[in-house]
Amino acid sequence: MTAMTLSLAMAAGSAQALTLYTAGPGSLAKKLAAGYEKQTGVKVDVFQATTGKVMARLEAEQANPRADVLISASWDTATDLEQRGWLLEYQSPNAEQVPAQFKTPYYVAQGISALGIVWNTKSGTTEPKDWGDLAKPEFKDKVTTPDPSLSGASLDLLIGLQNAHAQQAWKLFEDLKANGMIIAGPNAQALTPVLQGAKAAVFGAVDYVSYGSVQDGESVKVIFPSSGTVIAPRPMMILKSSQQQKEAKAFIDYALSPEGQKLVADAWLMPARTDIDAKRPLFKTLKLLPEASQASASRKDVLERFAKLFGQQ
Repeated sequence: MTAMTLSLAMAAGSAQALTLYTAGPGSLAKKLAAGYEKQTGVKVDVFQATTGKVMARLEAEQANPRADVLISASWDTATDLEQRGWLLEYQSPNAEQVPAQFKTPYYVAQGISALGIVWNTKSGTTEPKDWGDLAKPEFKDKVTTPDPSLSGASLDLLIGLQNAHAQQAWKLFEDLKANGMIIAGPNAQALTPVLQGAKAAVFGAVDYVSYGSVQDGESVKVIFPSSGTVIAPRPMMILKSSQQQKEAKAFIDYALSPEGQKLVADAWLMPARTDIDAKRPLFKTLKLLPEASQASASRKDVLERFAKLFGQQ
């Protein structure tokens, strides 16, 4: 659906309809919307795109905000919006089983993904164990990575690596560039050439997308690097500008209900609630890079430096 078609559809919708802006997976957003509609009778208009495009749309609509609920793929975007005073404070009663690290008075995780290496097992290359393996000669011109300007989770990984390794992280990025790694667009576009066998591995793939491919029988493997990686809790929040705040709170409640969290797990994400089973490794089993501190690298600075390194500026 084009942006114009979407806007017309929204304008024609019910005055009581809820508008959800979300960064993938689109199929999960549709299922959550359908479940919520069935339970409440409230229609949900969904705009699904990459984190970068969702945030750009929010910025462009400042004078006439449309979104009631936002689900981002990056925790930092929620922090930024809270600091700008854009968010409504709300703590869902269904967030009781969500660990404290995944909720604040203004936003709460819908689910959690992790970043890893996705490797084509039929590529003829040795299975990589750590990030640096992808800079070795056997992976020359065989690696893709999502564009961090489009993928909030990908940018989270760059920041995590810089926080943990400082200049050594940038030496790694330089080595990967020298080895022919290409920035392939959003997450799905980075994965496609690996699924097709044109490339051997993705550096910094969002894991849930790849688990779905493994289930479909694709010859790929999700690898969590030995030196550590980052997780990406996906924050849900209500915009203070929302005219449907009651319905927006009910949507957050539904997404955090056992029924909603089961839908999250079925999308190969880690559920935010600890009392809901997952179909994949949980974050407690992964080696994680140090969490951000006050000295954490700036998103803007990291993005600009990475873009300059790969000739995007």
